[in-house]
Amino acid sequence: MFVSKVGARRLLISTVLAAGAIATPAFAASDAADADANGGHPTIVVTASRQDLLGKASTASEGTVTRAEAELRPIYRPGQLFEAVPGLVVTIHSGEGKAQQYLIRGYNLDHGTDFASFVDDMPVNRPTNAHGQGYSDLNFLMPQIVAGIDYTKGPYTAGIGDFGSVASAHTRLLDEMPAQLAVTIGTDGYQELFGGGTVHFRNGGKLLAAVDLGHYDGPWQPKQNFRKINAALRYSQGSATDGFSLTGLYYKSGGGLITDQPERAIEQGVIGRYGTLDPTDHSLSERFSVSGHLEKGLGSGQLSVSLYAIHSTMTLWNNFTHDLLDPVNGDQEEQDERRTTLGGAASYKVKNDLGGISLETVVGLNARYDGAFVDRKHTLRRTTILPYCNAQDDDGNITSFSAVNGNCTADHVRLLDLAPYVQETVRFTPWLRAVVGLREEYYHATDRSDMDGVHYAGQQWLAQPKANLILGPFAKTEFYASWGKGFHSNDVRGVFGTVAAEGVQASGVATPMLASTTGVELGMRSNLIPRVQLQLAVFQQDFGSELTYNADTGQDEAGAPSRRQGIEVGGQYHPFKWLELNADLAFSKPRYHTKDLAAYGLDQPYIADAPNFIYSLGVLVNGLGPISGALQWRRLGTHSLSDGEKYPQDGGYSEWNLDVSYALPAGLKFTASIFNLLGSKDAAADYYYTSRLPGEPAEGITGFQTHPLEPRSARFTLSKTF
Repeated sequence: MFVSKVGARRLLISTVLAAGAIATPAFAASDAADADANGGHPTIVVTASRQDLLGKASTASEGTVTRAEAELRPIYRPGQLFEAVPGLVVTIHSGEGKAQQYLIRGYNLDHGTDFASFVDDMPVNRPTNAHGQGYSDLNFLMPQIVAGIDYTKGPYTAGIGDFGSVASAHTRLLDEMPAQLAVTIGTDGYQELFGGGTVHFRNGGKLLAAVDLGHYDGPWQPKQNFRKINAALRYSQGSATDGFSLTGLYYKSGGGLITDQPERAIEQGVIGRYGTLDPTDHSLSERFSVSGHLEKGLGSGQLSVSLYAIHSTMTLWNNFTHDLLDPVNGDQEEQDERRTTLGGAASYKVKNDLGGISLETVVGLNARYDGAFVDRKHTLRRTTILPYCNAQDDDGNITSFSAVNGNCTADHVRLLDLAPYVQETVRFTPWLRAVVGLREEYYHATDRSDMDGVHYAGQQWLAQPKANLILGPFAKTEFYASWGKGFHSNDVRGVFGTVAAEGVQASGVATPMLASTTGVELGMRSNLIPRVQLQLAVFQQDFGSELTYNADTGQDEAGAPSRRQGIEVGGQYHPFKWLELNADLAFSKPRYHTKDLAAYGLDQPYIADAPNFIYSLGVLVNGLGPISGALQWRRLGTHSLSDGEKYPQDGGYSEWNLDVSYALPAGLKFTASIFNLLGSKDAAADYYYTSRLPGEPAEGITGFQTHPLEPRSARFTLSKTF
């Protein structure tokens, strides 16, 4: 439901282009250490939204988002920080207490499937999650302490495994920050208080501490009353090649959820545009973690070790289909999870020369263990656990069965993921290098279901070769060719059949524990044009099993094989030290890729919720006297809504966000942020499935389900650096 604002948009674009013509971007910073090394004369370091990886990158699509962009981008919610990754849209179809929606390269990655996210090298994705496979809740992350983001696309890096085959992001945290306090108030009942700083010790150690308290009602009816607390404590000592760090993070939140609602209910006046048919939907989340890192020279090489321990709990109350399955008490479900995750990574890197050929060898091991209890209950207004459960089969038939101890599903899951890998970088000449790797995944899972008391166990090995060839630079231009295999794990409840909806039922093909993917990518990056950085990538990626969203269960299901083909173009223009203009255009063709669509219950090859294109534009200003800020536009493209059908389609959405800061004397700074600047009436997420309102036919009505973008809103921050 895309509403064009042609006149206003043209005026805004004209203003941006005029600003670029008068004076245009890159950020500059004076570095005291560089000044000392240069005889006291300061060296100007040009900093942009992304680091220049010419001569360093292994693929055309990898990159690094800088601290400068993390500070400047207008961020409505923490997950939107990752829209700095080219071609990625982060949206939402429910409340603030859930993981956001991630879309990139023609994939709807739902709450995080196939977008591997790491914070301080801790994995964020949760396999066999109560709500969605690979569930990636980033609400525990404070953007104020983000040092940068390293991202990849495609299955071409040996050190990245589960969920990382489409894209990955490693978020680095600051080791130190100046003492500061920031207070934010905004429309729609938004309040935030942030404080942080660093204590320096005589031995060179640094202790960073930060706390963030937030509250948000939103435009929703009823108000979300979402509350959260984030806290971080990080001790670090030494350098990037000879040092260590220890980090503790804590997060707790709770508030209302307003999921996608039947569009017909809004049109009929049953609820308002920002209303809900079930005002008792809610979320509760809590997370503790400890992570440690060690960097040490060992012999002729470099040793890197990271360890982590994470404990999290989550409860979601959702009602997606309303009165379809249970016309008496409604379809609300409670999804619970208790999870402990332990793991780490170790790698050893050594460089050698062999007859004029430069070699860099990395040998590593990733290890992860998850112990989780996940269940689902049938509830009424969040307070009553009903003694029965309902389910709907592929033909639309609804059946009821008795709950077991109040549970419709209840599984004790144990997951072990071990992955040794080796990666070799060979530099044959100054203009020719290759990066090849091999990763061997061992995945072991057990599941004890409280529904039948049966204990299930299984395992799978999966080899993943990788190969990248890089030519250049020639005239400040490099060319890349990449090929690789990767995977995502599937919900083991579907693998073992303890929750039938998680399996591939229509095709009769069992759900694989590890669904493999193969990708190929050709591309280039160039700095040939002065003050301009350009990137181009053309890709194809095949999956052996597509994960799709099932509204009846509020879960992801394994489905038919799929293929994406696409092209991505990006650029940053830096004509002046204080300004950057950037743009990213991504086009894709998402289709199911099988000769027997009917075996999977499909009529056509179109994939629901998979976008055909994603665009973004940005203007970043830093160091223009006391002024800094950013203007960002993102556009999520058209996509089919019914799996296996081209139509109906959704037009996607468009949104402009603005952030402007003004530095005041005595370390004070005032920031004004305006979100949805042009007042778009688009939907943040649209779906097409069957639900039922009171009085409608028993079989329900299949139609649009929508979650609107928040209306234009503003936030104002006053901060003090001591």
